[in-house]
Amino acid sequence: MKAQRKEADERLLVEAAQVDPARFADLYESHFERVYAFIAGRVCNRAEAEDLTAEVFRQALQNLGRYEWRGVPFAAWLLRIAANAMADRWQRVAREGEAPPELPDEAAVEDIEQRALLFQLLGTLAPDQQRVLVARFVEDKSICDIGQELGRSEGAVKQLQFRALANLRTLIRRTSKPGAPGGRTHA
Repeated sequence: MKAQRKEADERLLVEAAQVDPARFADLYESHFERVYAFIAGRVCNRAEAEDLTAEVFRQALQNLGRYEWRGVPFAAWLLRIAANAMADRWQRVAREGEAPPELPDEAAVEDIEQRALLFQLLGTLAPDQQRVLVARFVEDKSICDIGQELGRSEGAVKQLQFRALANLRTLIRRTSKPGAPGGRTHA
């Protein structure tokens, strides 16, 4: 049921963006991490991944009027554009005589996709929980420093961190259960 609802919502977003290109921003927001992870996992240069991702969304916006809903997720269309954009880039590089970029191994691709998923799930947590996790694990701040920044006791920060990690763990389990709505399946 959730999968059908998500598909219907996505279809409405696409149709709205086809009528009003300003609504494309909603599609961009919901698919950016996935497209970027797909590209970043296949190129070894961050700037190139960013350029290609921008190109994918530019082409998608430019060709949105020709997109037809066929029951396949919109992300599949974006990933096809991404694959074509990477192939075009590699062909151009080959014509210009530069060495083609090395492709990362499957483990590196999986790691990039997991990081993108983690980043996306982190964004669904409560703002205080997000702040604590980013400060603690990205900025490598102490519990004491975080408490001072937030105006909370160390115990309160520890509790926020504990709840944030528990919520994140639950979200990860939901998205990684094979066959679960919105979950990943590994073949």
